[in-house]
Parts: sequence; structure tokens; C-alpha cells
Amino acid sequence: MSPFDRRQFSPSAARNRDPILAVLQRVLPSAGLVLELGSGTGEHAVHFARHLSALRWQPSEADPAALASITDWVVHAALPNVLPPLCFDLAATPWPVAAADAVVAINVLHYSPWPTTPALFAGAAEVLPAGGVVVCYGPYRRGSAHTAPSNAEFDEWLRSIDARFAVRDLETVEAEAQRCGFVLEEVVGMPANNLSLVFRRGAGCDAVA
Repeated sequence: MSPFDRRQFSPSAARNRDPILAVLQRVLPSAGLVLELGSGTGEHAVHFARHLSALRWQPSEADPAALASITDWVVHAALPNVLPPLCFDLAATPWPVAAADAVVAINVLHYSPWPTTPALFAGAAEVLPAGGVVVCYGPYRRGSAHTAPSNAEFDEWLRSIDARFAVRDLETVEAEAQRCGFVLEEVVGMPANNLSLVFRRGAGCDAVA
């Protein structure tokens, strides 16, 4: 790798990209713009764009340090359907994308403070059309309980690095989505005790209390 190559590599991204891709191939629209929130290293963005060539992929990241890696992944891949990354905090409104056809958030909700979750669905309701999809991937608690001991250990580790981080309750996430007019259409079991949550936009977003 060139000393000027700023690409970062995530072992977990390499492991989960194909199972996630299988879900996206089923639930994303056949064409249009996909806004990826929290693109991390950028590996997912180029992998998905390569296999979903009829879709335009818009990576984004709140961490300026990650932008260099995403940018270099995009440049290295040289794909016509993946755009340069946007730097923005999804909790800040309005989003710099006026319209999208789908929103994808991989390992975002547990690596961010809770207010990020309602902000994600409120923002998605502003940019997606009726029928637009939001896909959220990661570990979730169900019925206020962890689904595996490894997820409980991961939750403890998250809280140790930042008290605002945590594995979220699926039901609480679903309630926030419903408040913004999204219906939980599908819960897909994934490797390593993760889930893909597929939300579909129906009615408009209620005012935030």
C-alpha cells in the first residue's frame, strides 16, 4: 500500500459486508440514491456500490478523521456510482442531502448517543419518499434482554468507552421509527448475533415533543 494511501481496513466490515449486501439486494430500490450514514472506513460503500451498480451511493461520516479513508476507498475503487463522502452529524438539521431513495446505517445506533436514533428517523422522513426504506444493522436487545452473552459483553465494553453508547432495545428503536412514520417491515437475523432492521416509510413524521 502506498504511503499516501489513507484507506483503513476493518476486519468486521470484511466479514459482514456480504451478508448485509444480501439484505440490501432484496430491499433497496432498483435505482436511485442511497445515503449511507456513518460510513466508517468506506469499505462498505465501495463494496455495495460495486454490486448495486444501478444505485448511486452517497457515503457520509461525522468523524472528519474517517473522511480520508472513505475518500481514498472511493478514489481507489474508481466506481462511477459512488460519490465523494459528505461530512455531517446526522443529528444536525437539515441534512446536506435534500432527497434520497434509501438510507442505510451500519453499526451507527449503538456507537452514538441515544438522541442520534430519533434524529436519524426524523431526518430520513425529510429526505425519503413514501415507501422509502431505512436499513439499520447492528446488535439489538429484544424484550429488554440481550440476545447472546457476547452482545452483553459488547454492551459493557461500549459503555466503558462512552457512557452514552449502548446496544439499543429493538422495541424502543421501533417506537421512534413509528413516530416518524416508519413501519418495521422485516427483522433479519445476521451472523455474530446481529440484526438488520428494515423500515419502510409511510406517513409523515410527527412533531418532536
